Amino acid sequence: MATAAQLADQGRTIDAAEEAAFLDAIDRWLERSVIPVVRHHDHNDIWPEKLVAEMAEMGLFGATIGQEYGGLGLPATTYAKIVMRIASYWMALTGIFNSHLICAAAIERFGTPAQKAQWLPRLASGELRAGLALTEPNAGTDLQAIRTVARKDSLGYLVTGTKTWISNALNGSVFALLVKTDPDANPRYKGMSLLIADKRDGFATGKKFDKLGYKSIDSAELMFEDYRVPKDQLIGEVEGQGFFQATGGLELGRINVAARGVGLAEGALRLATEYAQQRQSMGKPIAEHQAIQLKLGDMVTRARAARLLTLDAAEAYDRGERCDMEAGMAKYFASEAAVDNSQDAMRVYGGYSYSKEYDIERFYRDSMLMCIGEGTNEMQRIIISKQWVKRNPA
Repeated sequence: MATAAQLADQGRTIDAAEEAAFLDAIDRWLERSVIPVVRHHDHNDIWPEKLVAEMAEMGLFGATIGQEYGGLGLPATTYAKIVMRIASYWMALTGIFNSHLICAAAIERFGTPAQKAQWLPRLASGELRAGLALTEPNAGTDLQAIRTVARKDSLGYLVTGTKTWISNALNGSVFALLVKTDPDANPRYKGMSLLIADKRDGFATGKKFDKLGYKSIDSAELMFEDYRVPKDQLIGEVEGQGFFQATGGLELGRINVAARGVGLAEGALRLATEYAQQRQSMGKPIAEHQAIQLKLGDMVTRARAARLLTLDAAEAYDRGERCDMEAGMAKYFASEAAVDNSQDAMRVYGGYSYSKEYDIERFYRDSMLMCIGEGTNEMQRIIISKQWVKRNPA
């Protein structure tokens, strides 16, 4: 399996002052542009077109793309901190560029020089917005069970199949599409390939799913019927590598989801802390009541532990080490911390937590997705266990 040691760009670093300045710019943008509109966009499930344009201007669509292709070339640690900052106010925004960057990473790590030159500069600038098309109605965790088939002919590949729960489905323009180029291969993964799939004849999108949370970002089906992909859009131009190309990028994807979990956990803690000091009960702020103090103590501990686990995984990734265990631990713990902190914050708010006039209800709705996306937490625990035993033989 492809690992961070094989995939990460070695030696990516950033000056501490430069990182601090970039994070400060993110904070100012959140205060100026995001916080005033988040509730309106979330409650009405509106695509944040203006914010997406501003993210492109800041370079977020090229955050982890190499500088030689016009990206920022940020290390995973800095990228994780950016995601944490944004997710602590509105998690959905980070999903718009997460799938985009995983697609870009597949091209940058495994693509031919011609593919990199053709696609990466346009992805880095945000001219093209990308997504990751892996999941199917009958294949989620078990990616080897996909049924989308690409049959090769003299002109390239003819694709037939359906993908589901694809982020950026409606507003994205190009996708890393996992297909079976040899449906009869045994083992199954040897017959899987990854295509660069841009929207053209034969490529259709379904309607946007009406979701509990994770609003504004579009999640929908992608449908392919005699969809033709040129042969030079097979990533790496070698068949049978798609499973490893797709799953290799999930280390960075899981670090992103972990960072989102940290942001949600820290955001819920921030809101609960502010409210507990303002709300009066029995003649004093509820923050002075022991029952509330116990919740806040748990919440701050979870948030801090989640942050440290996530940065530990990001640092391992930046060192080029295999980090599926570290990324799995971070994703598992941080996502559960997001759920627990949002629920505890709801209890701190009491009855007001059920009102859409308060932001905490959005954190509650958004957090559960973190336990499911980029591999369920049940699967993370299996990955963690297997890697731990492998690294510690008797």
